[in-house]
Amino acid sequence: MNNNLLQIKIKQRLNKLASLDYDNIECWQVQEAFNKAQIEWVRRQLHGLNSKKEAAEQSVNTIDDLQVLLSSVPLSSEKKSKYYETVVIPSDYLHFIRVSGLAKTDCCPSVDLSIYQVEEANVDILLSDEFKSPSFEWAETFCTVASDKVRVYTNDQFDVENISLVYYRRPKDVQFLGCVNPSTGSIYTADVVCELKEDICEILVDDAASILAGDLENINQYQRNLQNSIKNS
Repeated sequence: MNNNLLQIKIKQRLNKLASLDYDNIECWQVQEAFNKAQIEWVRRQLHGLNSKKEAAEQSVNTIDDLQVLLSSVPLSSEKKSKYYETVVIPSDYLHFIRVSGLAKTDCCPSVDLSIYQVEEANVDILLSDEFKSPSFEWAETFCTVASDKVRVYTNDQFDVENISLVYYRRPKDVQFLGCVNPSTGSIYTADVVCELKEDICEILVDDAASILAGDLENINQYQRNLQNSIKNS
């Protein structure tokens, strides 16, 4: 959906296509509302807070809707006591999926590791448990995410290399050509369109219109657009 059509659809939902009254909205307000709607919609899908109560990868439809946001990035790491700590994860990180890597020792070739995420509070318990502690023999270990870094635990039993993070990223912010950025005062010199599917954009139009209607204290339009968004999520 191009940005001109997106703005027209949102204003149409607000009955403001040719309005010159006091609550006429600026382009940056439409842009901010749509970007807010994007991130709220994605979080609802990831955490199962949508009408179908389906979290990420819980159904074919959810996988299809969110696949454009799946990213994989290699992360360099540094050896610490009992774990390897990566560099800071990407700034567009939104939701953890998995971590992969290779385990190696001086005597054996590298093997693919099975790495599962755990709570930081349980690390000491897991390291002391002979059935759950990192094992080169079973090619299995665990990781945590702390301080915007991934920690892959080894208990000093082996080395880890080629760490890679798979995650859901934030959707790219929509930008309108010629619209003023209210935070910097600069003017956007290029369009950035919504990268989600066309049918998702239609839902986001209702979401954005609902946000704007709430800001304008237009209760009827707020409720109508909110109900449309929930019904079609």
